[in-house]
Amino acid sequence: MVATVALETGDSGNRHRFQLELEFVQCLAILAQRGYFKDKAFVNYLKYLLYWKDPEYAKYLKYPQCLHMLELLQYEHFRKELVNAQCAKFIDEQQILHWQHYSRKRMRLQQALAEQQQQNNTSGK
Repeated sequence: MVATVALETGDSGNRHRFQLELEFVQCLAILAQRGYFKDKAFVNYLKYLLYWKDPEYAKYLKYPQCLHMLELLQYEHFRKELVNAQCAKFIDEQQILHWQHYSRKRMRLQQALAEQQQQNNTSGK
């Protein structure tokens, strides 16, 4: 795919395309309200972008949960529901809750690790 060529050859045109597609895959949220999901060519493009699920490409994603959204966007019913502001807001709120939970969990794990290291340093002396 494009990413392999862009990263291995350093071809600036392919690298630019890779970066554009990377950004696009991560920014799928607002498209329903703009009417993009009614365009058959655009829906086909969403299907094409599923290659980002391959670990070779997914490792570049800053927000890997976008892959789940990309998967859901393959379903016409889901695309139609996103036009509803309440539905889009609910998804947004759920995403925020997920991030908050992840952040808190990560902080607790880091604190526990720091405490364990401190105990190891103290008991080792």
